[in-house]
Amino acid sequence: MPYLRIAAADDDRGVRLDSFLVARAGLTRTRAQHLIAQGAVRVDGVVRPKNHRLRPGEVVEAEIPDPQAEEPAPQELPLRLIYQDDDIAVISKPAGMVVHPSAGHPDGTLVNALLRALGGLSGMGGVLRPGIVHRLDRDTSGLMVVARNDRAHLALQEMVKDRRLRRSYLALVHGVPASRQGTVEAPVGRDLRNRKKMAVTSFGGRPSITHFQVVEEWGRACLLHLDLVTGRTHQIRVHLSYIGHPVAGDRVYGKVGVLERDLGLERQFLHAYRMAFPHPVTHDELSFEDPLPPDLSEALRILRGGGTA
Repeated sequence: MPYLRIAAADDDRGVRLDSFLVARAGLTRTRAQHLIAQGAVRVDGVVRPKNHRLRPGEVVEAEIPDPQAEEPAPQELPLRLIYQDDDIAVISKPAGMVVHPSAGHPDGTLVNALLRALGGLSGMGGVLRPGIVHRLDRDTSGLMVVARNDRAHLALQEMVKDRRLRRSYLALVHGVPASRQGTVEAPVGRDLRNRKKMAVTSFGGRPSITHFQVVEEWGRACLLHLDLVTGRTHQIRVHLSYIGHPVAGDRVYGKVGVLERDLGLERQFLHAYRMAFPHPVTHDELSFEDPLPPDLSEALRILRGGGTA
């Protein structure tokens, strides 16, 4: 994903933000305004409206997805439907599956599977992200809710914004926190040294809050229950690494060594196991749980004394 960082010059004084992106980044006005509306553009680390008038020295940063012209095709892929009706579907995403097509992942994604399994999806996410309201990392498994029409999509987006879509995770981490429960409150943004990663950073970081509670512990590792207050990219993995307890199997933000080999872990131990929210149309309260998949269950079995650890 190309990353843009340009400082406004004296000649840019008073230029609208969308016009600046058209002139300096070569974007169409429609695409520039779409990126701004999505919050993908920041001025000095702050999201600004399209009509923001630039001042010399202000730094404009933007994540610009590679253009994709082709509409995803329905594909027969492993997909477990937990719940579905005319408005929404709740699914269990397997580890190793990317949520939507992107550069390097043109097919074989959750979107391809959903198009085959469900057919109609909301079009609000665009051609490449039909029905997608929130995401999980490729190697994170567990619950997701998708929208089957625009009415449901709008309502679910509001729930995410208002924190009424409640999500809980299980994670195995290295070591044991000093406190059995706590909160990590630290801004998460793009890593200034490696733009492909996220990090705790005050420069361009967005407020991020993760609650954790120790469920089981074994000295060199422990199982945590985590509740997301905010839902930033890689938030859990970044926060847990920040407090010195990276997710086991996390090759980007953690360390992979003896623990992972002993447990046979080939991916990060992170699973979205619980979700609750009011139905976007009927307003009935819904809640779902998804048990740990076999690879993560086996790791816990070994830790609990069922095998060699």
